[in-house]
Amino acid sequence: VVVLLGIGFNFLYRAAAPDWALGSTDTVSHLVSLPVPKDLSGFLSQFTFPDFSSINGKVITVAITLALVASIESLLSLEAVDKLDPFKRASPTNQELIAQGVGNIASGLIGGLPVTAVIVRSSANVNAGARTKVSSLLHGVFLLASVIAIPTLLNQIPLASLAAVLLFTGYKLAKISLFKKMYAAGLDQFIPFVVTVVAILFTDLLKGIAVGMAVGVAYVLRDHYLTSFAYERERLLSGERIKIKLAEHVSFLNKAQIHDALMRVPANSTVVIDGSESAYIDYDTLEVINDFKENAAYRHIQLELIGIAEVYKTDTHH
Repeated sequence: VVVLLGIGFNFLYRAAAPDWALGSTDTVSHLVSLPVPKDLSGFLSQFTFPDFSSINGKVITVAITLALVASIESLLSLEAVDKLDPFKRASPTNQELIAQGVGNIASGLIGGLPVTAVIVRSSANVNAGARTKVSSLLHGVFLLASVIAIPTLLNQIPLASLAAVLLFTGYKLAKISLFKKMYAAGLDQFIPFVVTVVAILFTDLLKGIAVGMAVGVAYVLRDHYLTSFAYERERLLSGERIKIKLAEHVSFLNKAQIHDALMRVPANSTVVIDGSESAYIDYDTLEVINDFKENAAYRHIQLELIGIAEVYKTDTHH
């Protein structure tokens, strides 16, 4: 609708107020600008076979960069579309990348640009009620038919109309309710989310995702550091009983924290270090526990290790 309105208003402006009408010049174009062949030979001349003799290091570097960027963008779009799918189906990522690779090879052989999956087209299909991959196939067929049959009409579409479509689609994908939902999930979820959105707006999709991932990793490391173990302290008639329950994953980042906790244990105490639910305990952390075990007798500390000895024997072989 917005495209038809854009074309219609521009025709009216050309008739009633030419100074307000959108047009194209050699340097600036406010309309879609597609090549318009006059005959079959002109159409076929648009296809260009690649010159393989020009391949050099720079070409290979650019090719690898394009492949990585297009693949990452496609996978991100695929994940987003899977979340939009009302049937919650999981798309095969390998099949998507293989299809994209075949399509890019075919496109390059006839002088075309690289292709990639984008969230705008896919979300438009979902919002239109599409349920199968036939929608994407028909989308491509209609685009090809339009470029071949009505390029002159397509060149009357104002770029502002296409921008309006993108803005509307973007709003539907990033509603205010989504920001409220992320904020309700906590700052550790909200801050990386906002940073990613802002970074994408000021750079591009790939750089924005990289910045968001870096911030997300920082929060993961922080949470991992703060939740490496649970410390329970209980006073008994015979003295203090301290239980240290290790998390599922204990890395070298937790070594200093666990060391400080063990050094704070007072003499004549009972200490239980429970690693029964730990899938991985870093070797350096195990050494800290082993050193504490060796020195416990000198401080009159009764030590009980649960699920630690077995893990320690396994990790000493590394």
